Amino acid sequence: MSIYDYSIHTVAARAGTEVDRAYHSLGIPIYMTNNFLFEDVHHGAELCRSPEHGDCYTRISNPTNNELSKAMASLEGGEEGLPFSTGTAAVSTLALTLLKSGDHVLCDNTTYSATAYIFRDLLSKFGVASTFLDFSDHEAVRAAMRPNTRLVFYETPCNPTMKIIDIAKISGIAKEGGAVSVVDSTFATPFLTRPIELGADIVMHSSTKYICGHGDAMGGILVGSKALMQTIQEDGLKNLGGTASPFNSFLMLRGLKTLELRMERHCTTAMTIAEYLEKHPKIEHVYYPGLRSHPQHETAKRQMKAFGGLLTFELKGGMEAGVTLMNNLKLCALAVSLGEANTLVQHPASMTHWYVPEDARLASGITDGLVRFSTGLENAEEILDDLEKTLALV
Repeated sequence: MSIYDYSIHTVAARAGTEVDRAYHSLGIPIYMTNNFLFEDVHHGAELCRSPEHGDCYTRISNPTNNELSKAMASLEGGEEGLPFSTGTAAVSTLALTLLKSGDHVLCDNTTYSATAYIFRDLLSKFGVASTFLDFSDHEAVRAAMRPNTRLVFYETPCNPTMKIIDIAKISGIAKEGGAVSVVDSTFATPFLTRPIELGADIVMHSSTKYICGHGDAMGGILVGSKALMQTIQEDGLKNLGGTASPFNSFLMLRGLKTLELRMERHCTTAMTIAEYLEKHPKIEHVYYPGLRSHPQHETAKRQMKAFGGLLTFELKGGMEAGVTLMNNLKLCALAVSLGEANTLVQHPASMTHWYVPEDARLASGITDGLVRFSTGLENAEEILDDLEKTLALV
């Protein structure tokens, strides 16, 4: 029985511990090598022909990367996983492998800015059309499907508005139309949501965030069927080169060991802060799927075990009030990214989503006054104290 046959809790804690047969290291070795030796010409030809036979060159496969692949596939309930250098590399490789000129993509209108750029701007140069719309409107999604729709892509929870999309419903619509459905589950992690179990074909993560958890390594992950992952690996990753660093895969495997515990803390703190802000007289609105006021709260309860470590809010006073808040926080750090031990605060309209066209940004709910708040692992009362003192200055 392999480690990967156990529960997701045990897999996360023990991934990579069965690899080192030479020295019996309990920790996963970091295979920092470009090349792997062949026994003879026939053996070399086999390895170069397919990663199924073993490793020949790290751009294609590597033992440390392979363990991360196995762990993430097990955690997500998929057949195979595939690690990349960044989340954006995972999305671009997926798109360039599965799409061709004349194809059509359906994408939710609240999507990470780099992802939106790939589908809206980059692929349009090569004859791939994309339609962006609100995936919470299921009939609109069904109506937008075309005979040439090949990919249906969305995130849930969405970045940065925290919109929740019904995975089962959208996956069903995609399957009816013969399209591959892809869910970016970066905000949820496999400990909160398992999209494949709800009907999605591929689940994607920017493992830079919660999977790593320490803000010190970048990566991306795709998990899906063996057939899809092999196609993306052999046709896409091998030739496009967005390969994960074995050192970063080692750090991701380290992050998995504490992922469940960290997510529990992130979720508890986020709920505490969301409830506090919702009652604060200087806050216009709070967006957190754990609040009953959230428009997709019931969907979140149905497909999530807890509600995540991210929340967004708008202050009364708009942009000026938000700038005052963010410039005066002491404990909470003003920085992009999320899912780290540090609480991170940022302004999407001017930072992560600055190059999204204004009309598209506003249509997706990213207003000028929206603040994104990624709860860290600090003491929740001290985070609240920092917010309270700073809100007094607004």
